[in-house]
Amino acid sequence: MAENTILTLVGSLRAESVNSKFAQIAASSAPEGTVVTTFEGLEEVPFYNEDLDVEGKVPAKAAELRAAVAAADSVLFVTPEYNGTMPAVLNNAIDWISRPFGQGAATGTKAAVIGTSAGQYGGVWAHDDVRKSLKIAGAEVIEDATLAVGGSYTRFAEVDPKDDAEVVEGIKQVLSALATPATVLEVASAN
Repeated sequence: MAENTILTLVGSLRAESVNSKFAQIAASSAPEGTVVTTFEGLEEVPFYNEDLDVEGKVPAKAAELRAAVAAADSVLFVTPEYNGTMPAVLNNAIDWISRPFGQGAATGTKAAVIGTSAGQYGGVWAHDDVRKSLKIAGAEVIEDATLAVGGSYTRFAEVDPKDDAEVVEGIKQVLSALATPATVLEVASAN
């Protein structure tokens, strides 16, 4: 049986970010037959510029991002909320994978959004914005595969996320939804 691949894109660039720890939990909690990897170097992808998005001129890291998303069966966005929305690094990543419009790497790719933030709602505005942008980019967003954990500064002050059973179980549920073949999801939603 071929392995199912889930690529994570993390919206926080801090080395010790709790959202990065969520991505690590995802990698260590993958369902059987599934491999979860994290795209490294998202901060190295230059800001989207249509002048650069020309065959033969696409910056190497942007081309690497597109190839990684295109090769994955699904993508898990793991993000905090910055000023009521998604971090610029994720918005930029979506810009690169959305083009050319209708044919970008995001087109037809299953996607879900999870994360944690300091606010009490866990970054739901950012998560909503990521989902909206992904839909416009042509991704197949799994609406009910979500996890938004509020109060990250206090909740994880003394407990590592990997030791928080509720967080680990929530991440596993989202991964399970991403690892489920699209035809099974369509049948389940039709019932």
